[in-house]
Amino acid sequence: MLSFSDLKKNLKKDITSLTPVKVALLADSASQFINTAIRGYGVELGLKLELYEADYNQIEQQVYDPTSELYAFAPSYIVIIQSTEHLLHSFYKEDNRAGFANEVIAKTADLYTTLSQRLKTQVIINTYVEINDQVFGSYAAKTKTSFLYQLRKLNLGLMDLAVENTGLHITDLASLSSFKGYQNTFDTKMYINADMVFGIDFLPAIGQSISQIIASTLGKSKKCLVLDLDNTLWGGVIGDDGMENIMIGSLGMGKAFTQLQLWCRELKNRGIILAVCSKNTLEIAQEPFISHPDMVLKLDDISLFVANWENKVDNIRYIQQVLNIGMDSMVFLDDNPFEREMVKSAIPELTVPSLPDDPADYMLFLRELNLFDTASFTEDDKDRTEQYRQQAQRTSLQNNFANEADYLASLDMHSRVNAVDKFTLPRVAQLTLRSNQFNLRTIRYNDADITEISNSKDHFTLTFNLEDKFGDNGLIAVIILKKTTEDNLFIDTWIMSCRVLKRGMENFTLNNIVQVARDNGFGKIVGEYLPTKKNGIVKDHYQNLGFTQNGDVWELNTDNYINKQTFITGKQ
Repeated sequence: MLSFSDLKKNLKKDITSLTPVKVALLADSASQFINTAIRGYGVELGLKLELYEADYNQIEQQVYDPTSELYAFAPSYIVIIQSTEHLLHSFYKEDNRAGFANEVIAKTADLYTTLSQRLKTQVIINTYVEINDQVFGSYAAKTKTSFLYQLRKLNLGLMDLAVENTGLHITDLASLSSFKGYQNTFDTKMYINADMVFGIDFLPAIGQSISQIIASTLGKSKKCLVLDLDNTLWGGVIGDDGMENIMIGSLGMGKAFTQLQLWCRELKNRGIILAVCSKNTLEIAQEPFISHPDMVLKLDDISLFVANWENKVDNIRYIQQVLNIGMDSMVFLDDNPFEREMVKSAIPELTVPSLPDDPADYMLFLRELNLFDTASFTEDDKDRTEQYRQQAQRTSLQNNFANEADYLASLDMHSRVNAVDKFTLPRVAQLTLRSNQFNLRTIRYNDADITEISNSKDHFTLTFNLEDKFGDNGLIAVIILKKTTEDNLFIDTWIMSCRVLKRGMENFTLNNIVQVARDNGFGKIVGEYLPTKKNGIVKDHYQNLGFTQNGDVWELNTDNYINKQTFITGKQ
């Protein structure tokens, strides 16, 4: 974990090239150091956070006054930090203590509703650091009128509130404090003298949590975990010690490696791609996955298994090419400092944590890093391992064809095309939030936005699923079309998963866009490319599809459009 001094030093760096984001900070206590921590950690994640900090304890004034500085600033994110110490004072003044938590939850919900109605913004609130005021001692856990009981009820209620509102996020200070210890969270002298409720050593954890939430909603999230094997996923060297002598299971040091494997499997179930990169003979490296009785991870959990005697830099680049994701969305775990440094030097955008020397400390270290923060989770995420394993099979098949058209025809591809509905809405919103490469305008929408768009008479929506002989890729493309004039239909959003690039999906999608335009009497389709650091792969997209440039936009007449060749057929 970086120190507060490290975060201050980050703010002295040249950050002009980082992604600019407007953030407002409202707090019920002194927040200058929180401001510094958020901005300083943002630099670590490639964010230049332009931060408006409201005056001391002005949360309600800023939110409910439509002429306040908050609304003039028009932030993309609003962070509201409220402290347990101030909450305790309110609790002591409360007569209806059994209903205290519900009252605070209702007030928080009203704050969020007001903000979301007046601004297109994401709101980040905190859970409260847990303390027992010791009025009841241990009995506090058994009486509804105790502060501890109401505090825990409140934190759970805030989490439920966030579940119900996709634009509301939680920075979980309660769990962070539990991890760090309350004595390392709170500084009595700073609180008494300056009303600063968080100690200096706890501030980086706050900055990390809030910055990671912002980054994840901007699509800056990790998608893949690449794993070394020997002394990383199990203890010992499989080629030297043999399968029966590697350390894994519930006894001794084997427990540490089992804990890591359990965590990796949970990440896989959440949608993180698992890959293996090991200097080993393939058959020997795979043997524990197949036959070891204590092995948690199985071959089916691994999307891409690379074990050979080539250098790991080349093997990781191969993994990245097959998965077709950005290096900055990948994490590489290896116990060997030499291998880590070689990979870090060759691929600086790859995240390579410096694992502790003692495997017993692996999980404590990795949990603190919180590398896999996410802003959403859908049922489609659970299928990602199988989808990327199928992608590896397609890559292998393609090597057997000299002609691309023959390869595409052999895939037997079918696509289901539908408007956004209640079943696909979460995945559509997730794609707009996460997709960075094949994203023509990089406009972010949450569930509420997509709901509004799908119900609008001025918009048309299209979702595309793609399946082939290897399996179903799931929902892989989203189109949002907007009426701008009686004759023009504007492509507000064109997003496609990079997993299906070079399979003719672009042509199939455009054929469907033109059909929607024709069916609704539009003679012209207008597209726009807004460049970012990551979407350079689509800078010539409209030109390649036959659009004509007109100033800053691209236009296509539907009257004389001839459907483009594609090896994808529609499917009901």
